[in-house]
This record gives sequence, C-alpha cells and structure tokens, in this order.
Amino acid sequence: MRIRLLGAHNCESASARLPGILIDNTLLLDAGGVTSGLSLKEQEALKAVCLTHQHYDHIRDVPVLTMNRHIMGKSLDVYSTTSVRDALAYLLNGALYPNFFERPPENPTLKFNTLQAGQTKQVAGYSVLTVQVGHSVPSVGFQVTSKNGRTMFYTGDTGPGLSDCWQQTSPQLLIIEVTTSNKYEESSRKARHMTPAFLKEELVSFRELKGYLPRVIAVHMNPTMENEIAAELTAVAGELGCSITPGREGMELDI
Repeated sequence: MRIRLLGAHNCESASARLPGILIDNTLLLDAGGVTSGLSLKEQEALKAVCLTHQHYDHIRDVPVLTMNRHIMGKSLDVYSTTSVRDALAYLLNGALYPNFFERPPENPTLKFNTLQAGQTKQVAGYSVLTVQVGHSVPSVGFQVTSKNGRTMFYTGDTGPGLSDCWQQTSPQLLIIEVTTSNKYEESSRKARHMTPAFLKEELVSFRELKGYLPRVIAVHMNPTMENEIAAELTAVAGELGCSITPGREGMELDI
C-alpha cells in the first residue's frame, strides 16, 4: 500500500495544503488540498473518495473535483455520513455550484454512498471500516485494509478519548491529527482537537491495549506553530520509543 499526503495542514498557503490522503493513486481520504495536488490525469484515475466530516477544509475540493470528472464524462463515488451529504448538497445547490447529485439526469456525476460507524464496506478494492471519533461535529475515521492485509487508520479530526477506536483498529500506520502545540491545550480540548501531549496519552492507551505502537504520522497541523509541534512530537517519540513524524505535502509512505 502506497500512501501520498496531498495536504497535511488545517490552513492553506503556498507551501501548505488542506487535508487529503491518496492511497495507491485510486482511493482518496478527505478532499481539502486535492485538485491543486493532483494532475487531471491523476484525478481521472480516482475510484472513490471517503470523507471524515463536513468541515470545509475536508470537503472543499469535492465540487471542483466533481466538475472535472463531469467534463471527463466520469462519475465520482463519494462515501461518508449523512451530515456530509447534507453539507455537499448545500454547496452543490445549483446556485453556488452545479447540482452534480442530479446532473446529468441520466447518470449523475456525484454518486453518494452512506456510511455508518462500525460498518465495514468494500470501497475501490479495499476493506474500509468506519470508526466514530470525537470532534466538534459528527466525525468518523477510516481503517483501510488492502487485499494483502496491509492496514492504515486515518482519524480525521478528533480530540482525545480514542479508547473505543483502539478497540476496533489494529493498523501498521496511524495518520492522526495534531492541530496545535501544547500551550493551546485548553482551547484544543474544547474544540476537540489533538496536541502532542494528548497524542502521548492516546498512544499510551493504544500500547496498553494492543501491546505495540504503529508508525505515526501527524497531520492537520496549523502552519504557524508547525515547528513547535514538531519539537513536541520529537519529545513524545523519544519518551515512548516509537516513530512519530510530522506529515508534509508530497510525503509518500509504504506499508
């Protein structure tokens, strides 16, 4: 399984893109920095998109990606929860952007598939387990397993308190959000986001339950505090004796 980070931040600049994870060039997890990170040919190769929740930085590129697919004469399979469908319906309402849920009438470009937490579905040749996480809005993470048994888990946006997730998942690679540095602990807890200190607590819980720690990639970092987050993650990795790496745009991983 080859994984490419298209976007690894929660804000955008010339060097930072919004969340997007590409698996084997065919399956996309979240759609923030997608169209600026993929050529038209690469966009055409996509088989499916899984979205964690309706916040704009995670769904922003769906309308433009769908427009490109529409022009190519290809449909786009999107998998997520009903709250995400409602948000996309608001964007694709015919006034802000064309309603690709209904256009063209004979074969709509956007084909939405509803997911529920605790459910495993076959998506684009992968086994995808949808796992509920704790965020400020209804949100899920995805454990993706390839045909040869390689497994990764992407939390999407989440705050601390992932013990139920660890009960359901056993990844070789964990891609988890770490949005702010430790000095923003109070505001991060209220917003249901992770800090390096929160991550340490969750990894200790994971190891107690599973007996190992996966390789960890941190994403959704705020670019203005990225260096501070990276230093704190290095300290956590040293304390736990595991691999924790800040994600970056264009990073490629093999598991």
